[in-house]
Amino acid sequence: MNTSNFWADDYPRPADLPSSELPDKVDVAVIGGGYTGLHAAIALRKARIDVAVLDQETIGWGASSRNGGMALTGMKMEMPLVFERYGPELGRRFWEWSLASIDHLEHTLAEEQIDCDFERSGHVLLAAKPKHYTAMAHELEWMRSTLGYEDAWLVSKDQQQAEIGTAEFFGGLADRRSGALHPAKYVFGLAQAAARHGVMLVERAQVTGVARRQGGFYVGTSRGMLECRELLIATNGYTSNVVPALRQGIFPIGSYIIVTEPLLPALQAEISPRRRMFFDSKNFLNYFRLTPDGRMLFGGRHNLSTSLDLAESARMMRQRMVEVFPQLAGTIVTHTWTGKLGVTFDLMPHAGRVEGIHYAYGY
Repeated sequence: MNTSNFWADDYPRPADLPSSELPDKVDVAVIGGGYTGLHAAIALRKARIDVAVLDQETIGWGASSRNGGMALTGMKMEMPLVFERYGPELGRRFWEWSLASIDHLEHTLAEEQIDCDFERSGHVLLAAKPKHYTAMAHELEWMRSTLGYEDAWLVSKDQQQAEIGTAEFFGGLADRRSGALHPAKYVFGLAQAAARHGVMLVERAQVTGVARRQGGFYVGTSRGMLECRELLIATNGYTSNVVPALRQGIFPIGSYIIVTEPLLPALQAEISPRRRMFFDSKNFLNYFRLTPDGRMLFGGRHNLSTSLDLAESARMMRQRMVEVFPQLAGTIVTHTWTGKLGVTFDLMPHAGRVEGIHYAYGY
């Protein structure tokens, strides 16, 4: 069993993806070579702004190539609570942003000609308890009456065999707008697009310090010093203490994934007839889906740790996978890996400026 990231093994870093030397000076320095940093850099270049993306590892090494490949509607916090906490006007904008983010993803893939196996296959939130299904019914009624949202529907326990080949759950809430993709193909496609637009991609440049200067910042790295006018921190779950005020706003938690060998087509059709993405309603949830090449990907959080033993994690994750899908009892697990996601204390995404430094994290 491999303890490497399956997605990057399946689609390694393209040989023609350029890597730049650290420039002496740049208009905007972006720290973090994942989805956030690369999207920001592309937008800056379209505005004819000189920009360099720095990563302490290689481009896309972190969570952007390690996740489950699910682009979902909504937010971590349930939308009725978002409306209660922030009011209906801002709450509706959060909801619309969540939908627009998937549209933006689809537009970017088309505009930049990125092939990452994107498919709007939809998702199903699965009820781990009967009372969770009851709560889903209330939420669906709220979504229709408050948001006018018609792209979600309830799947009863009696109906769930049409969506998923298990009797483990008590129904669910389905949504057709969500999308699935291959994370490594996506992040490397974004990096190639950024390079075409003129973004400098600087790898293995760990940031060691940030200091104010007149009209901007000095950024110290393991490859030397960089001057910039504006600075964006886009490191999410990998945010360090280089800027303590930023690190205090977010904490990393570990997510762990296994994938199986490719499944026979008949077994794929039995387990996921509509190739949806799935996640359950537990606090320490599991999420799972078929990969583009027909493997079962099964992930989740055992606890909040970022440093669990990967062999032990695989054993526990496989046990849970077989509880959900007994028909996978004899299937070989080929990979087990982990990555860090960034969680804010209010469970909301954060973007803004701290000490003059731009940041975006906590998705």
